Amino acid sequence: MAAKRKRAALAAGKAKRARSAPSAGEAAPAGGPERGVPPQEYSIPPQRNGGKWKNKERVLIFSSRGINFRTRHLMQDLRTLMPHSKADTKMDRKDQLFVINEVCEMKNCNKCIFFEAKKKQDLYMWFSNTPQGPSAKFLVQNVHTLAELKMTGNCLRGSRPLLSFDPLFDQEPHYALLKELFIQIFSTPQYHPKSQPFVDHVFTFTITDERIWFRNYQIIEEDASLVEIGPRFVLNLIKIFQGSFGGPTLYENPHYQSPNMHRRLIRLSVAAKFREKQQVKEVQKIKKKGTKVLVEEDPTEVVFETPAEEKPVEIQLVKPESKPIIKDKKKLRKIQRKKQKKLFRTEG
Repeated sequence: MAAKRKRAALAAGKAKRARSAPSAGEAAPAGGPERGVPPQEYSIPPQRNGGKWKNKERVLIFSSRGINFRTRHLMQDLRTLMPHSKADTKMDRKDQLFVINEVCEMKNCNKCIFFEAKKKQDLYMWFSNTPQGPSAKFLVQNVHTLAELKMTGNCLRGSRPLLSFDPLFDQEPHYALLKELFIQIFSTPQYHPKSQPFVDHVFTFTITDERIWFRNYQIIEEDASLVEIGPRFVLNLIKIFQGSFGGPTLYENPHYQSPNMHRRLIRLSVAAKFREKQQVKEVQKIKKKGTKVLVEEDPTEVVFETPAEEKPVEIQLVKPESKPIIKDKKKLRKIQRKKQKKLFRTEG
């Protein structure tokens, strides 16, 4: 009996929801809704495209073996900020880079962000449109992750970001190509199943000192101010290739300096300073050891010199009387007075 009552209640609820708004021809009663009649429900019209997920961009984010903890945290931060991303296991160093195209095809991804570590201290980042291309290789510098205390902002996980680009991206052709590549990779597709229908943070790409500076800011609703969330990093462009992870070179950065060359120049500058100090020390030693130049005697220097008179040599045969050593001056005066008195008496 209880089950029958529940079914009857569900059927009655469905019947109430099925009632629609009155048509344009039917007029609503002037006196308002009658007693006992439930209020009529109005449905919100759907959007034009019906809320379908059309842009199915998927980004594969993974790395090679040998990365440090900071790179691993940066990679994890990008995965959390991009709900349309996928992960994969680390790639072996011996494998060639074109193997990544097959990995993307297996993961059903058409974009890729690959972190390549070298010498356990240099980090390179690849952005690629697989499998046709193009692709770009960057040197990553000044990495700061979400976990650092300086980043005080926060945003909803899975929310769609705004992308802000520097005006210089529209002036140079290679920057225009990178702008389109960044838009396709970092923008979350609309109606993605893992995304949220909110816009509460901004990705900014700024060009300064021939490098691209990436920042992530939270939009505060009260005053529309920005608070940095993180992560932050700097991309130093190396090359842009026509294909995916290879192919003909479309652009090569003339201002790029490899980390090996940078470290070599630092070592050379330190060695040059050390060499200068050693040379200064050697010059000082030579100056000290060098023979002094003797100046010839001037005959006119002896003109005004007068010879001293020769005194006869006196030899004292009697030992001089020892004088009493008296530290107190008053006692010394008393002794002198007594001697004087004795002399006066003998003379008298």
